[in-house]
Amino acid sequence: MKRALALMLLGAAPTAALAQRLDAEVDCKPTKHDLVYDCRFVLKEAKTGKLVSGAELAVGADMPSMPMAHNVKPVKAAPSAAPGEYTARIELEMFGEWALKLDVRKPVRDRIVKKFDAREPSR
Repeated sequence: MKRALALMLLGAAPTAALAQRLDAEVDCKPTKHDLVYDCRFVLKEAKTGKLVSGAELAVGADMPSMPMAHNVKPVKAAPSAAPGEYTARIELEMFGEWALKLDVRKPVRDRIVKKFDAREPSR
């Protein structure tokens, strides 16, 4: 009986890593090359808004309207001088709506998905 109660309590108590979810602000600017974007990511704790520095972050993308057809291999994001800020260059395969997948491996494991609309530049 005691063992069953202990197991039940352990299963109900979330760990700190599971309880902490992350969020990100994303800002991607086109470069002089079509479909190439310089992106800035600001990582923060979802509940508190506290900036997350020292993160290990990789960024990939896929096109929700064409599952399995258009996927961009993840690239490692580099920390910038500002706290909680990271940068990466993303090269997409075509214009349209993309789902940027931010995979955080440190200090906690989390995946953040943000929509990004890559529009064809007007010339």
